[in-house]
Amino acid sequence: MLLLICACEADVADQPGTPDSRAGSSRLSELLRSDGAEAFPRVTDPREFRFPADHGPHDEYRNEWWYFTGNLDGEDGRRFGFELTIFRFLLAPEENRDTGSAWQSNQVYIGHFALTDVAQKQFHVVQRYSRGSAGLAGAESEPFRIWLDDWSISEDGAGPAGQPVWRLRANDTDIAVDLNFVAEKPVVLNGDNGLSQKSAEVGNASYYYSIPRLRTSGTVRVREEMHSVGGTTWLDREWGSSALARDQQGWDWFALQLSDGSDLMFYTLRGQDGSTHPNSSGTWIDAAGNAHHLTRKDVVVEVKDYWDSERGGRYPSAWEIRIPLKNVAISVVPVLEDQELITNVRYWEGAVDVSGDAAGQPIHGRGYVELTGYAN
Repeated sequence: MLLLICACEADVADQPGTPDSRAGSSRLSELLRSDGAEAFPRVTDPREFRFPADHGPHDEYRNEWWYFTGNLDGEDGRRFGFELTIFRFLLAPEENRDTGSAWQSNQVYIGHFALTDVAQKQFHVVQRYSRGSAGLAGAESEPFRIWLDDWSISEDGAGPAGQPVWRLRANDTDIAVDLNFVAEKPVVLNGDNGLSQKSAEVGNASYYYSIPRLRTSGTVRVREEMHSVGGTTWLDREWGSSALARDQQGWDWFALQLSDGSDLMFYTLRGQDGSTHPNSSGTWIDAAGNAHHLTRKDVVVEVKDYWDSERGGRYPSAWEIRIPLKNVAISVVPVLEDQELITNVRYWEGAVDVSGDAAGQPIHGRGYVELTGYAN
C-alpha cells in the first residue's frame, strides 16, 4: 500500500496547483478520490497475474508504483533503512496528438528516495520528477527495467539457483545505494487474488502484489562514507485509477518481517473522523510463503505513543498489534521518531523494530511503516 502523490494534473512539478514540496501539504483525501477516474480503466474484477510481465508497466491505468523498503546492516554493524519508490502517472486517458516532438509524453514519473542512518540519527530524503519521454524516465517489461534519470530498478542476470537478480541504484549528493535483490519468497497476491478493495465504491481498488523477502546485498553511501551492506527488502506493487472514497482520510501501513520466517502486511484505512474503515485489510505470509488474507476483524492495532512534527501534525509512533487467529502479539517501534518525508505531500515512512510473542514463543523482527493523512 502506498500513497499516490498526484502531480498527475501537472505536466511536471512546477505547474500551478501542484503541492508545494517545500511546505509539504497533505491532501490525500483529495488526491486519491475517484473524481475523474471514470475516464480511465477501473479495477473491478480479479485478473490473472502473469510474471515476469506484471513486474513491468500497466500504462493504461492512471497510477502505478514500484515500492522498495529495506533494513540493511553494514559489516561494522551500522544499520540503515532505505526506501525507493518510483511512481508512474497517466495524465489523460486519451493518447496525445503526435506533434513529432521527442519531449511529448502522456506519462509523468516521480521518485522518492529516503535513507535512515540509525547510528547518526539522521534521515535523508530526495525527490525527483520527469516526463516519460526522451529517455528521461520510463518502464519496460522485458527485460524488466524502471528508471527515472539515473535511478533505476532492473533485471541484472541470474543467481546461483537460476532465479532473477534485480539491481536497484539511486544516487544523490549526500546519499546513494547500489543493491542486488534475490527473492527468498514467491509473489504474494493481496486482497481477493490480487484485487485490493479500498472502499465500498466499485472501482475504488487496485491490483496489488508483494514480494515480502528479497535477500539484499550491495553498498550504501552517506556523504563520503561507503558501507558494504546486507539485509532484507520488501517490494510492494500496485496499479489502478482510484482508491479512497470521500469519507476516507489516509492509512497506516505495516510491512513486517519476523524472526520465525513469517511476514505481515496490514493497512488500517481511516475515516475522516479517525475511525477504522471496514475495508482495512492485509496478508499474513507463513515461513513457507503461503498467504492468508486478513480482514479488519482479524487484526487489532492499538497506538501506544505519538510523535509531534515540528512542521505540524501528530503521528502515531508506537503500536501493539494482535492477530488472535495466529496467536501473535507484537510491539512495533520506530528506529527514529522523525522519519517524515517532505515531498509533494508530507507523510511519515520509516524503519521499525518488532518484538513480542507468536504461539507462545518470543519473536522479533524489522520492517517499515507508512503513515498518511496526519500532517496539517
